[in-house]
Amino acid sequence: MWTAPVTLPMMFTVVYLSSKLGQVSGRGLFHAIRDFYPRWLLWTVLVGVVTGNTIEAAADLGGMAAALNLFLPVPVPVLVAAVAVVIFALQVLGSYMLIRRVFRWLALTLLAYVGAALLAQPDLLATLKGTLIPKIEFSKEFLSIIVAIIGTTLSAYLYTWQSNEEVEEEIAEGKTTVEERRGASDRELRHSKLEILIGMTFSNLIMYFVILATGSTLYTHGQTEIETAAQAAEALKPIAGDAAGYLFAAGIVSVGFLAVPVMTTGAAYDLAQSINIKGSLNARARDAKSFYVIMGIVTVVAVSLNFLGFNPMKALVWSGIVQGFSTPPLLLLILLMTNNRKIMGGQVNSRAMNIMGWITTAVIFSASGGLVVSWFV
Repeated sequence: MWTAPVTLPMMFTVVYLSSKLGQVSGRGLFHAIRDFYPRWLLWTVLVGVVTGNTIEAAADLGGMAAALNLFLPVPVPVLVAAVAVVIFALQVLGSYMLIRRVFRWLALTLLAYVGAALLAQPDLLATLKGTLIPKIEFSKEFLSIIVAIIGTTLSAYLYTWQSNEEVEEEIAEGKTTVEERRGASDRELRHSKLEILIGMTFSNLIMYFVILATGSTLYTHGQTEIETAAQAAEALKPIAGDAAGYLFAAGIVSVGFLAVPVMTTGAAYDLAQSINIKGSLNARARDAKSFYVIMGIVTVVAVSLNFLGFNPMKALVWSGIVQGFSTPPLLLLILLMTNNRKIMGGQVNSRAMNIMGWITTAVIFSASGGLVVSWFV
């Protein structure tokens, strides 16, 4: 549980820097990398990010389907395909503004995790101890989970999504070219800083209650081999009551509906910007065919991975680890770009933001480097 408060300032820093890059440069992250860095670097980073996004989308689809199976007596593979079709239809047929409104309302359903944790009646003293006193082990298992947590909380898809949505907001206002979008006032950046602080606090609060709900029930009762999200929800019922189990399942479904479009659209943004084709949720499918085709391909691959019989829970951990390894170089690039006056003009980073950025980068590099060392020890 201590990882939730520890990662909060780091999440705020990286998401704000990504937002600032999008607002000031008028470009999405991979658009900026393409314009200012060599192609070999662009493609190296792209492969890691798209791979992580696709695997995580697959694992999220599997988790959603397993959770929905608690309410709907339909085979899980059928639910995986059905959920993917619904999400892809929203992306293709809906506008950016519609998707934004859906996401905002869906975010409220994540409070189900708070309810599930409270119904579990966790031990207060143990909760405070787990929150305030970090427990660190230099083992392969511990470092794998830490890298996976970093990979999901400080993930590369956060950077690309945030920078691209800043661009989408401006396209929605009619600013269709980079030159029209370039530049942001101090007031706009302060407003973004406040919004991101609120959003990241909410995100980490939900993360905290997910860990609390499962840690105070499943772990304390020796249930450490959970293979699907449905098993987690079912296992909660006899310990914390039916309501907690169903709330947990509802939260999983909501998380999936928020996460999968971010993963698949994020991959499409990154690839479209890398090969310099039009890619925007503000554009209709007929006007940006290649962008939506890429999105469709990523979705199909994610669905297909669910038919290989992998463990969705372990897939989520491994996708987090993949993201954890792709995150450090991308964050390093963001720091370099947001300090580059050629890209940012007079809106380069403050000393305080640079300190937080470099600390975050060092922590992520150390965690992933420690995991690599543990593999050979």
